[in-house]
Amino acid sequence: MLILIALGVLLTIAYIAHIVASKAETVVESSSNEPFHKLQRQFFVVYFLATFSDWLQGAYIYQVYSNYGYNGSQIALLYVTGFFSSMICGIAVGILADKFGRRRLCIAYSFLYAISCLTKASGNYAILIIGRILGGICTSILFSTFEAWYVHQHVQKFHLPPQWINITLAKATFYNGVLAICAGVVSNITAEWAELGPVSPFILSIPFLLLSAVLTICMWEENDMKSINSVSNTCASLKAIFRTRNSPLLQLGFIQSLFESVMYTFVFLWTPVLEPLRPPLGIVFSCFMLCIMIGSSIYSFLVARNYTAEQLLKMSVILALTSFILSAVAMKMVSVLPQNTGEYTQCAFVSFLLYEISVGMYFPAVGYLKSQIIPEQHRASIANWYRVPMNIFTCLSLVWLRNIVHISKEFAYDTAVSSLKAFITCIVLLIAAAILCKILKRESENEKLIVDPI
Repeated sequence: MLILIALGVLLTIAYIAHIVASKAETVVESSSNEPFHKLQRQFFVVYFLATFSDWLQGAYIYQVYSNYGYNGSQIALLYVTGFFSSMICGIAVGILADKFGRRRLCIAYSFLYAISCLTKASGNYAILIIGRILGGICTSILFSTFEAWYVHQHVQKFHLPPQWINITLAKATFYNGVLAICAGVVSNITAEWAELGPVSPFILSIPFLLLSAVLTICMWEENDMKSINSVSNTCASLKAIFRTRNSPLLQLGFIQSLFESVMYTFVFLWTPVLEPLRPPLGIVFSCFMLCIMIGSSIYSFLVARNYTAEQLLKMSVILALTSFILSAVAMKMVSVLPQNTGEYTQCAFVSFLLYEISVGMYFPAVGYLKSQIIPEQHRASIANWYRVPMNIFTCLSLVWLRNIVHISKEFAYDTAVSSLKAFITCIVLLIAAAILCKILKRESENEKLIVDPI
């Protein structure tokens, strides 16, 4: 009941926030600029299909593995495999994007991810491992190459104002939330209401991935980049990150790594943490996505009120930190008072909603800052270098969590204790990210290295 009430309340808040943010955006956006809107349409139609297929799978990844009979320790290892694959292959993704083109890599994403989805139909652990490896490669492409293609077209081809990147990224985050809500409902219908099982959303993702590939071929053109030595460019991009001790590239990279490692740890944790409520997972996922929409609308509204992207990035990190502190307190109370598990799990659910709002603010903020800080010739490579420490942090967190689960002899999965320790780890990472946000803001103000969003 709590989850259905939350869904209704969040729908109302998201609608109001979107209306308010849309009115504020009119101050920034020129509605008469047809090249800008045409480029947005080209980007959105492909990108949204790619992400929708990913959202369809989000609510049932853990349950697929669980239904095949694997325990928490084995599932954690599957997650670690995916992140380790993303870390290792992410470097190669940058090289391939530079050598063969970002458009071609986005097409490859669709086919590789379709194969990854097919592996979920098998309960064989080795095949599931292969699927996680392919999924890790595709994650690196999705979160670096698509955005890099758009930023290049926006700045280099159409020479549009860089401030307008904010508008596109905020809209991308908001409408991604809309699609994710739909994906959560659709996956819930197929997996639970139609009783097709948790594998069905993965199979349903495949036609959307193939359609994304077809539209990329038909609608996108390759970025017009000078021929470069891909390997040397990748090495040069790493040197660019570390060129000075207080490099904004380095600071932003660590902020992204810290925040997103927490995000992926949360992806693993939320299903078992909420298990005592026996929630409809697709509906819970839709609630989370509504919160991301709300966060995106808050970002758009505050940008129009002359808040800088650095300020909003810091706000998102602090909000995430607050939510994880509340989650840790809730899990501590569950371990102390197990008879009140239901009440404290509901508190954890509310704190999770708060966290997703922070994610909705984070993505457009960090996307805009990357568009301003990262040199164009290194854009895809640096975006993937940023994901290396993020995957390391996430793998370490999940391996540690796996060890906790393995040591626990009394329970198949001691959720309260293990998730409490995982939340504490996330709190430490977010504190470090908040400190780096403060340094980044100070450095950008002193050296004028980052263009303000307005």
